[in-house]
Amino acid sequence: MAMSDESQILAANAAFYAAFAAGDFAALAALWADRDGISCIHPGWPAIVGRAAVIGSWRDILANPARPQIVCADPHAIVDGDHGHVLCIELVDGAALAAANHFARIGGFWRMVHHQSSAIAQMAAPHDDPDGHRLH
Repeated sequence: MAMSDESQILAANAAFYAAFAAGDFAALAALWADRDGISCIHPGWPAIVGRAAVIGSWRDILANPARPQIVCADPHAIVDGDHGHVLCIELVDGAALAAANHFARIGGFWRMVHHQSSAIAQMAAPHDDPDGHRLH
């Protein structure tokens, strides 16, 4: 039985984080669409547009021996035809970021076309809120 679109896009998303964790630039670059209309917004950075600039930013990040470890938590896939995105929480050295990874189905494979992650304001850490209540 074929994997559902949601399962396939979640697998592509997981492969992105696995490539980052392994420092595997070739694998990470291969997950991105091979076209200029891709984009990326790293936390605290301005938008980056175009394959050379986006892939170059990941090359620089992976080349940094002090790069953070990133874990994807709570991924949720939304698929609409040949486009979809995964919303998740990135745990970056203990800090929680909201992330959106956008994909397009190209040649039968889900390829990343946009990545964005940013800090989450006032998200309480579990130890700060023993009763599980969140203040607004």
